[in-house]
Parts: sequence; C-alpha cells; structure tokens
Amino acid sequence: MASGSKPPSGKDRAGRAARERARLYQARAAYHQGQQRRRTRDNWTAGIVAGVLILGAIGSQVLYYTVGPAAPEPAPTQTTSPSPTPTQTTSPSPTPSATPTGEPVPGPTETP
Repeated sequence: MASGSKPPSGKDRAGRAARERARLYQARAAYHQGQQRRRTRDNWTAGIVAGVLILGAIGSQVLYYTVGPAAPEPAPTQTTSPSPTPTQTTSPSPTPSATPTGEPVPGPTETP
C-alpha cells in the first residue's frame, strides 16, 4: 500500500459495480436501438424493391399483350370514303383465230 491511501471500502466497490452495470445497460440499449433502426430500414428497402418489381412485372405484361407478339390483330374497318366511279372502258372482243384447232365447233342445238 502506498502511503496516505486507505484500503478500498465497501462503498467504492459498490459504486464501481453500479457504474459498470449502468455502462453495460447503456451499451445494450444502444445496440438494441441500432438493431431496431436497421430492421426498419431493411423493411422499407425490401418494400420499395418489392413494389418496383411488382410494377415492373405488371408493366412488362401490359407491354407484351399490347405491343408484343401477343397483341391482337387489328380488325379491318369499313371506310366510308367514296369509291371512284368506274369509267367506260372498251374491252377488246375476242377475235376468231385463223388457224383451226381441230375441235368441232358446237352449233346451235335443235330441240325436237
């Protein structure tokens, strides 16, 4: 023992133990609060990512069925625009050929 110092009393020992318990309690409380903040942040992040994935899936399905290969074929529509009037054209009439084909030419049939 050093000169002028006295042996530790019971009050000092109890106070030191109480300070240690308070320090450990504060450390555990701070750790627990940090865990709660991390869980909250992770839940928000997971919710946002899930929402983006769901919206992306819905958007891709809408695009696939409206623009992609699964898009319905457009139905033909009737136009109400006036059609051009036919013009008088002279069509060439068949002319008899000069060479005989060897087939008998059917004549008028007589009825009995």
